[in-house]
Amino acid sequence: MDRREDPRADVIPISQAPSATAQPEPDAPPPRPGGPGRVGRVGVVLVSHSQRLAEAVAALATGLARGTDPAPVAATGGSLADGLGTSAVLVAAAARRVDQGHGVAVLADLGSAVSTVRALLAQADEHGLPFPVRLADAPFVEGAVAAVATASAGGDLAAVLDAAEEMYRQRKL
Repeated sequence: MDRREDPRADVIPISQAPSATAQPEPDAPPPRPGGPGRVGRVGVVLVSHSQRLAEAVAALATGLARGTDPAPVAATGGSLADGLGTSAVLVAAAARRVDQGHGVAVLADLGSAVSTVRALLAQADEHGLPFPVRLADAPFVEGAVAAVATASAGGDLAAVLDAAEEMYRQRKL
């Protein structure tokens, strides 16, 4: 069985990640505070059918994340032709932008965006995705806020996914 088929098969503690002991590139920003060996955090990609909606949710999530240094977040939406839709090319580029070596959590708004992300993950190597990248089964807005807050606090990929997915269980009444 391919490791990518099990969404949590390759989640390892941050302290054991290859990037935990990696030396930064000469022009790379300095490591983030948080302890020896900590190089970065889990990145979050928000995929919507609308670039404006994705950007608004990203702004909300980063604004509500406690602290002044939120985890890396990329908002992507629309098609390559600047219309509504989703683009695997744009999602892959967003994942690469937020990757800091500790995984990337992806949240999508509607069914076809989910299908696009799942197809992209099925061919992750061909698209040059960082590893690991996981799709959260979570509501878009509430999940994004929880994911960004948890990633900003230094949670590992499993914790970020759990926080986002927990939002399905939060009742409003």
